[in-house]
Amino acid sequence: MFNKYKLIIVLGATLYAIASSSQTTVVQPPNPPAAPSYPANTQANPQAPAEQPLTASPSAPAQPALLTRAGAEEGTPIGGGDLLQVTVFGASDYNHDVRVANDGSVNLPFIGTVHVAGMTAREMASDLQSRLSRGGYFNNPQVNVFVKEYATQGVTVLGEVQKPGVYPLLGTRTLFDAISAAQGTTLTAGDKVSVIHRDRPQHPETVKLSYDAKDSQQSNVRVFPGDTIVVQKAGIVYVVGDVKKPSGIVMANPNLTILQAIALAEGTNPNAALDKAAIVRRTADGQTKIPLQLKKMLAAEVPDIRLQPNDIIFIPNSALKTGFKKGLEAAVQTVTGVIIYHPY
Repeated sequence: MFNKYKLIIVLGATLYAIASSSQTTVVQPPNPPAAPSYPANTQANPQAPAEQPLTASPSAPAQPALLTRAGAEEGTPIGGGDLLQVTVFGASDYNHDVRVANDGSVNLPFIGTVHVAGMTAREMASDLQSRLSRGGYFNNPQVNVFVKEYATQGVTVLGEVQKPGVYPLLGTRTLFDAISAAQGTTLTAGDKVSVIHRDRPQHPETVKLSYDAKDSQQSNVRVFPGDTIVVQKAGIVYVVGDVKKPSGIVMANPNLTILQAIALAEGTNPNAALDKAAIVRRTADGQTKIPLQLKKMLAAEVPDIRLQPNDIIFIPNSALKTGFKKGLEAAVQTVTGVIIYHPY
Protein backbone atom coordinates (compact mmCIF):
# COMPACT_ATOMS: atom_id res chain seq x y z
CA MET A 1 0.00 0.00 0.00
CA PHE A 2 2.87 2.30 0.91
CA ASN A 3 4.54 1.58 -2.44
CA LYS A 4 1.33 2.53 -4.24
CA TYR A 5 1.19 5.98 -2.54
CA LYS A 6 4.88 6.49 -3.20
CA LEU A 7 4.39 5.80 -6.91
CA ILE A 8 1.55 8.34 -7.07
CA ILE A 9 3.65 11.01 -5.37
CA VAL A 10 6.53 10.43 -7.79
CA LEU A 11 4.25 10.67 -10.81
CA GLY A 12 2.69 13.95 -9.53
CA ALA A 13 6.09 15.49 -8.95
CA THR A 14 7.17 14.50 -12.44
CA LEU A 15 4.08 16.06 -14.06
CA TYR A 16 4.55 19.27 -12.07
CA ALA A 17 8.14 19.56 -13.25
CA ILE A 18 7.12 19.09 -16.88
CA ALA A 19 4.42 21.77 -16.61
CA SER A 20 6.79 24.23 -14.99
CA SER A 21 9.43 23.76 -17.67
CA SER A 22 6.87 24.34 -20.50
CA GLN A 23 5.98 27.77 -19.09
CA THR A 24 9.58 28.95 -18.88
CA THR A 25 10.43 31.60 -21.53
CA VAL A 26 13.89 31.48 -22.94
CA VAL A 27 15.09 34.91 -24.08
CA GLN A 28 17.54 34.66 -26.93
CA PRO A 29 20.23 37.30 -26.96
CA PRO A 30 19.97 39.69 -29.88
CA ASN A 31 22.06 38.92 -32.91
CA PRO A 32 25.11 41.13 -33.12
CA PRO A 33 24.88 43.71 -35.90
CA ALA A 34 26.47 42.61 -39.12
CA ALA A 35 29.63 44.35 -40.11
CA PRO A 36 28.99 46.98 -42.73
CA SER A 37 30.10 46.09 -46.20
CA TYR A 38 31.70 48.58 -48.53
CA PRO A 39 32.32 48.58 -52.22
CA ALA A 40 35.68 47.56 -53.48
CA ASN A 41 38.55 50.04 -53.06
CA THR A 42 36.55 52.03 -50.48
CA GLN A 43 37.61 52.46 -46.88
CA ALA A 44 35.13 52.32 -44.08
CA ASN A 45 34.17 55.60 -42.47
CA PRO A 46 32.77 54.94 -39.03
CA GLN A 47 31.83 58.60 -38.63
CA ALA A 48 29.54 58.59 -41.65
CA PRO A 49 25.86 58.46 -40.87
CA ALA A 50 24.05 55.25 -41.45
CA GLU A 51 22.45 54.89 -44.86
CA GLN A 52 18.72 55.47 -44.72
CA PRO A 53 16.50 52.74 -46.15
CA LEU A 54 14.74 53.49 -49.39
CA THR A 55 11.04 54.29 -48.92
CA ALA A 56 8.31 55.39 -51.29
CA SER A 57 8.16 59.17 -51.56
CA PRO A 58 4.89 60.59 -50.34
CA SER A 59 2.57 61.53 -53.17
CA ALA A 60 1.37 65.09 -53.67
CA PRO A 61 -1.75 65.92 -51.71
CA ALA A 62 -4.89 65.10 -53.63
CA GLN A 63 -7.09 67.91 -54.86
CA PRO A 64 -10.05 68.64 -52.60
CA ALA A 65 -13.17 66.77 -53.61
CA LEU A 66 -15.97 68.85 -55.02
CA LEU A 67 -19.12 67.36 -53.60
CA THR A 68 -21.99 68.41 -55.83
CA ARG A 69 -25.32 67.15 -57.05
CA ALA A 70 -24.34 63.94 -58.75
CA GLY A 71 -25.50 62.32 -61.92
CA ALA A 72 -28.17 63.82 -64.08
CA GLU A 73 -28.47 67.26 -62.52
CA GLU A 74 -24.83 68.37 -62.52
CA GLY A 75 -25.31 70.35 -65.72
CA THR A 76 -28.36 72.32 -64.59
CA PRO A 77 -27.40 76.00 -64.29
CA ILE A 78 -28.19 77.96 -61.15
CA GLY A 79 -30.64 80.82 -61.49
CA GLY A 80 -32.40 83.52 -59.53
CA GLY A 81 -34.65 82.21 -56.75
CA ASP A 82 -32.88 78.86 -56.37
CA LEU A 83 -32.19 77.65 -52.82
CA LEU A 84 -28.59 76.47 -52.33
CA GLN A 85 -26.90 74.59 -49.51
CA VAL A 86 -23.24 75.58 -49.18
CA THR A 87 -21.02 73.65 -46.76
CA VAL A 88 -17.32 73.10 -46.09
CA PHE A 89 -16.34 69.66 -44.84
CA GLY A 90 -15.15 69.78 -41.24
CA ALA A 91 -16.32 73.37 -40.72
CA SER A 92 -19.89 73.12 -39.52
CA ASP A 93 -19.99 76.85 -38.76
CA TYR A 94 -19.82 77.53 -42.50
CA ASN A 95 -22.92 75.49 -43.38
CA HIS A 96 -25.46 77.88 -44.90
CA ASP A 97 -28.67 77.76 -46.93
CA VAL A 98 -28.77 80.76 -49.25
CA ARG A 99 -31.34 81.93 -51.77
CA VAL A 100 -30.02 83.26 -55.08
CA ALA A 101 -31.10 86.86 -55.58
CA ASN A 102 -32.89 88.07 -58.68
CA ASP A 103 -29.62 89.48 -60.01
CA GLY A 104 -28.04 86.01 -59.72
CA SER A 105 -25.84 86.66 -56.68
CA VAL A 106 -25.47 85.18 -53.19
CA ASN A 107 -23.88 86.59 -50.06
CA LEU A 108 -21.55 84.28 -48.11
CA PRO A 109 -19.38 84.75 -45.00
CA PHE A 110 -15.74 85.82 -45.61
CA ILE A 111 -16.35 86.01 -49.37
CA GLY A 112 -19.18 88.51 -49.62
CA THR A 113 -21.32 88.85 -52.73
CA VAL A 114 -20.66 86.31 -55.48
CA HIS A 115 -22.44 86.11 -58.84
CA VAL A 116 -23.41 82.47 -59.40
CA ALA A 117 -26.24 82.59 -61.95
CA GLY A 118 -25.42 80.45 -64.97
CA MET A 119 -22.96 78.26 -63.07
CA THR A 120 -23.57 74.62 -62.33
CA ALA A 121 -23.28 73.34 -58.76
CA ARG A 122 -19.85 71.90 -59.54
CA GLU A 123 -18.60 75.14 -61.07
CA MET A 124 -19.83 77.14 -58.09
CA ALA A 125 -18.15 74.73 -55.66
CA SER A 126 -14.87 75.10 -57.52
CA ASP A 127 -15.16 78.89 -57.51
CA LEU A 128 -15.90 79.04 -53.77
CA GLN A 129 -13.02 76.68 -53.04
CA SER A 130 -10.61 79.00 -54.85
CA ARG A 131 -11.92 82.09 -53.08
CA LEU A 132 -11.70 80.52 -49.61
CA SER A 133 -8.20 79.21 -50.28
CA ARG A 134 -6.87 82.49 -51.69
CA GLY A 135 -8.27 84.43 -48.76
CA GLY A 136 -6.50 82.15 -46.30
CA TYR A 137 -9.70 81.22 -44.50
CA PHE A 138 -9.32 77.48 -45.12
CA ASN A 139 -6.53 75.17 -46.18
CA ASN A 140 -7.66 72.99 -49.08
CA PRO A 141 -11.38 73.22 -48.24
CA GLN A 142 -13.77 70.54 -49.44
CA VAL A 143 -16.66 72.59 -50.74
CA ASN A 144 -20.17 71.22 -51.19
CA VAL A 145 -22.86 73.00 -53.20
CA PHE A 146 -26.25 71.35 -53.36
CA VAL A 147 -29.31 72.80 -55.12
CA LYS A 148 -32.06 72.11 -52.61
CA GLU A 149 -34.80 73.81 -54.60
CA TYR A 150 -35.14 75.20 -58.11
CA ALA A 151 -37.25 78.34 -58.35
CA THR A 152 -38.79 76.97 -61.56
CA GLN A 153 -38.98 73.21 -61.43
CA GLY A 154 -40.41 72.65 -64.91
CA VAL A 155 -40.02 73.43 -68.59
CA THR A 156 -42.76 75.44 -70.31
CA VAL A 157 -43.78 74.03 -73.70
CA LEU A 158 -45.96 76.28 -75.88
CA GLY A 159 -47.00 76.67 -79.49
CA GLU A 160 -47.86 73.87 -81.87
CA VAL A 161 -47.89 70.95 -79.42
CA GLN A 162 -50.75 68.68 -78.44
CA LYS A 163 -50.85 69.74 -74.79
CA PRO A 164 -49.10 73.03 -73.99
CA GLY A 165 -48.14 73.44 -70.34
CA VAL A 166 -45.41 73.30 -67.72
CA TYR A 167 -43.74 69.92 -67.34
CA PRO A 168 -41.39 68.91 -64.47
CA LEU A 169 -38.22 67.91 -66.27
CA LEU A 170 -35.38 67.97 -63.75
CA GLY A 171 -31.84 67.05 -64.57
CA THR A 172 -30.27 66.63 -67.97
CA ARG A 173 -33.11 66.76 -70.46
CA THR A 174 -33.37 67.49 -74.16
CA LEU A 175 -35.74 69.24 -76.53
CA PHE A 176 -37.25 65.96 -77.68
CA ASP A 177 -37.96 65.03 -74.04
CA ALA A 178 -39.93 68.24 -73.56
CA ILE A 179 -41.89 67.85 -76.80
CA SER A 180 -42.64 64.22 -75.94
CA ALA A 181 -43.93 65.30 -72.51
CA ALA A 182 -46.35 67.62 -74.34
CA GLN A 183 -47.48 64.59 -76.40
CA GLY A 184 -45.81 65.68 -79.61
CA THR A 185 -46.42 68.37 -82.17
CA THR A 186 -49.62 69.22 -84.02
CA LEU A 187 -50.24 68.77 -87.75
CA THR A 188 -49.61 72.48 -88.29
CA ALA A 189 -46.25 72.51 -86.49
CA GLY A 190 -43.30 73.84 -88.41
CA ASP A 191 -39.65 72.86 -88.32
CA LYS A 192 -38.53 75.83 -86.20
CA VAL A 193 -38.47 75.87 -82.37
CA SER A 194 -37.48 78.76 -80.11
CA VAL A 195 -35.78 77.77 -76.85
CA ILE A 196 -35.67 80.61 -74.31
CA HIS A 197 -33.19 79.74 -71.56
CA ARG A 198 -33.98 81.24 -68.19
CA ASP A 199 -30.40 82.40 -67.60
CA ARG A 200 -30.28 84.34 -70.91
CA PRO A 201 -33.84 85.23 -71.95
CA GLN A 202 -32.60 88.06 -74.20
CA HIS A 203 -30.90 85.56 -76.49
CA PRO A 204 -33.37 82.82 -77.48
CA GLU A 205 -32.01 79.82 -79.31
CA THR A 206 -33.63 78.90 -82.62
CA VAL A 207 -33.50 75.21 -83.45
CA LYS A 208 -34.47 73.55 -86.71
CA LEU A 209 -36.35 70.35 -85.96
CA SER A 210 -35.20 67.27 -87.79
CA TYR A 211 -36.39 63.76 -87.09
CA ASP A 212 -33.85 62.28 -89.47
CA ALA A 213 -31.35 59.99 -87.77
CA LYS A 214 -28.47 61.89 -89.33
CA ASP A 215 -29.45 65.40 -88.22
CA SER A 216 -31.50 64.70 -85.09
CA GLN A 217 -28.49 65.11 -82.79
CA GLN A 218 -28.17 68.77 -83.77
CA SER A 219 -31.88 69.35 -83.19
CA ASN A 220 -32.01 67.61 -79.81
CA VAL A 221 -30.46 70.41 -77.75
CA ARG A 222 -30.36 70.41 -73.94
CA VAL A 223 -33.04 72.18 -71.93
CA PHE A 224 -33.09 73.07 -68.24
CA PRO A 225 -35.68 73.83 -65.54
CA GLY A 226 -37.10 77.28 -66.15
CA ASP A 227 -36.63 77.19 -69.93
CA THR A 228 -39.48 78.02 -72.32
CA ILE A 229 -39.97 76.13 -75.57
CA VAL A 230 -42.15 77.54 -78.36
CA VAL A 231 -42.88 75.31 -81.35
CA GLN A 232 -43.60 77.61 -84.26
CA LYS A 233 -46.43 77.15 -86.67
CA ALA A 234 -45.65 75.94 -90.16
CA GLY A 235 -46.28 78.11 -93.18
CA ILE A 236 -49.45 77.51 -95.19
CA VAL A 237 -49.98 77.83 -98.93
CA TYR A 238 -53.37 77.91 -100.59
CA VAL A 239 -54.43 76.24 -103.83
CA VAL A 240 -57.70 77.63 -105.19
CA GLY A 241 -59.55 77.80 -108.48
CA ASP A 242 -60.24 74.97 -110.86
CA VAL A 243 -58.68 72.14 -108.84
CA LYS A 244 -60.32 69.04 -107.46
CA LYS A 245 -59.78 69.92 -103.80
CA PRO A 246 -59.19 73.62 -103.09
CA SER A 247 -57.47 73.82 -99.71
CA GLY A 248 -54.77 75.27 -97.52
CA ILE A 249 -51.68 73.07 -97.35
CA VAL A 250 -49.36 73.01 -94.35
CA MET A 251 -45.75 73.35 -95.40
CA ALA A 252 -44.47 70.37 -93.46
CA ASN A 253 -41.76 70.41 -96.11
CA PRO A 254 -40.31 73.94 -96.21
CA ASN A 255 -39.17 73.26 -99.80
CA LEU A 256 -42.72 72.72 -101.07
CA THR A 257 -43.08 73.51 -104.79
CA ILE A 258 -45.99 74.48 -107.03
CA LEU A 259 -46.44 71.05 -108.60
CA GLN A 260 -46.28 69.38 -105.19
CA ALA A 261 -48.96 71.72 -103.85
CA ILE A 262 -51.22 71.05 -106.84
CA ALA A 263 -50.71 67.31 -106.37
CA LEU A 264 -51.77 67.65 -102.70
CA ALA A 265 -54.89 69.44 -103.97
CA GLU A 266 -55.58 66.28 -106.04
CA GLY A 267 -54.71 67.92 -109.35
CA THR A 268 -56.51 70.25 -111.73
CA ASN A 269 -59.90 69.78 -113.34
CA PRO A 270 -60.21 69.15 -117.09
CA ASN A 271 -61.47 72.72 -117.66
CA ALA A 272 -58.53 74.42 -115.92
CA ALA A 273 -56.79 77.15 -117.89
CA LEU A 274 -53.23 76.13 -117.12
CA ASP A 275 -51.63 78.97 -119.10
CA LYS A 276 -53.48 81.56 -117.02
CA ALA A 277 -52.44 80.25 -113.58
CA ALA A 278 -50.68 82.63 -111.22
CA ILE A 279 -49.25 83.01 -107.72
CA VAL A 280 -50.56 85.76 -105.48
CA ARG A 281 -47.67 86.56 -103.14
CA ARG A 282 -47.62 88.97 -100.22
CA THR A 283 -44.63 91.31 -100.25
CA ALA A 284 -43.59 94.45 -98.37
CA ASP A 285 -45.30 96.51 -101.09
CA GLY A 286 -48.53 94.51 -100.94
CA GLN A 287 -49.84 91.59 -102.94
CA THR A 288 -48.12 90.76 -106.22
CA LYS A 289 -49.40 88.56 -109.03
CA ILE A 290 -46.77 86.28 -110.58
CA PRO A 291 -47.84 84.52 -113.83
CA LEU A 292 -47.12 80.79 -114.07
CA GLN A 293 -46.33 78.71 -117.14
CA LEU A 294 -48.08 75.75 -115.60
CA LYS A 295 -48.50 73.78 -118.82
CA LYS A 296 -44.77 73.98 -119.60
CA MET A 297 -44.01 73.23 -115.96
CA LEU A 298 -46.05 70.04 -116.15
CA ALA A 299 -44.18 69.12 -119.34
CA ALA A 300 -40.83 69.73 -117.54
CA GLU A 301 -39.97 72.46 -120.02
CA VAL A 302 -39.52 75.06 -117.28
CA PRO A 303 -38.33 74.44 -113.69
CA ASP A 304 -40.70 74.03 -110.80
CA ILE A 305 -40.90 76.98 -108.39
CA ARG A 306 -40.46 76.84 -104.63
CA LEU A 307 -43.33 78.32 -102.67
CA GLN A 308 -43.23 80.74 -99.76
CA PRO A 309 -45.56 80.76 -96.73
CA ASN A 310 -48.96 82.36 -97.44
CA ASP A 311 -48.61 82.02 -101.21
CA ILE A 312 -51.89 81.56 -103.11
CA ILE A 313 -51.91 79.45 -106.26
CA PHE A 314 -54.85 80.45 -108.45
CA ILE A 315 -55.83 78.30 -111.44
CA PRO A 316 -58.75 79.84 -113.36
CA ASN A 317 -61.42 78.05 -115.35
CA SER A 318 -61.40 78.05 -119.15
CA ALA A 319 -64.70 79.54 -120.34
CA LEU A 320 -64.22 78.13 -123.85
CA LYS A 321 -63.65 74.62 -122.54
CA THR A 322 -66.60 74.96 -120.19
CA GLY A 323 -68.95 76.09 -122.99
CA PHE A 324 -67.80 73.31 -125.30
CA LYS A 325 -68.20 70.71 -122.59
CA LYS A 326 -71.68 71.90 -121.66
CA GLY A 327 -72.69 71.74 -125.36
CA LEU A 328 -71.21 68.26 -125.64
CA GLU A 329 -73.07 67.13 -122.51
CA ALA A 330 -76.35 68.55 -123.91
CA ALA A 331 -75.79 66.75 -127.22
CA VAL A 332 -75.08 63.48 -125.45
CA GLN A 333 -78.23 63.89 -123.35
CA THR A 334 -80.27 64.59 -126.49
CA VAL A 335 -78.89 61.55 -128.27
CA THR A 336 -79.55 59.44 -125.21
CA GLY A 337 -83.11 60.73 -125.04
CA VAL A 338 -83.67 59.98 -128.69
CA ILE A 339 -82.34 56.50 -128.22
CA ILE A 340 -84.48 55.93 -125.16
CA TYR A 341 -87.66 57.42 -126.47
CA HIS A 342 -87.41 56.19 -130.08
CA PRO A 343 -90.69 54.43 -130.92
CA TYR A 344 -90.49 50.79 -131.91
